[in-house]
Amino acid sequence: MKKYENKSNVVSNLIKSYREKAKLSKSEVSKRLQFHAVYIDRTELKRIEANEMIVKDFELIALCKVLNIDYNELKKQIY
Repeated sequence: MKKYENKSNVVSNLIKSYREKAKLSKSEVSKRLQFHAVYIDRTELKRIEANEMIVKDFELIALCKVLNIDYNELKKQIY
């Protein structure tokens, strides 16, 4: 059983979509997150996008800033 098999990450597709739209590599997103004191490496980002890893609230806020994700778009994914 995978560690996060029973978990759900409702924003995984949104994060991947915005990252690809911005033409940013996972490594580049990881570097930009560090400016927000969030340390997610490219492997962890891959797992987030694959819905294998949960995003903590402070990580999600930083990802929204880095990827320019609008709050209303985020709400659509959550509700």
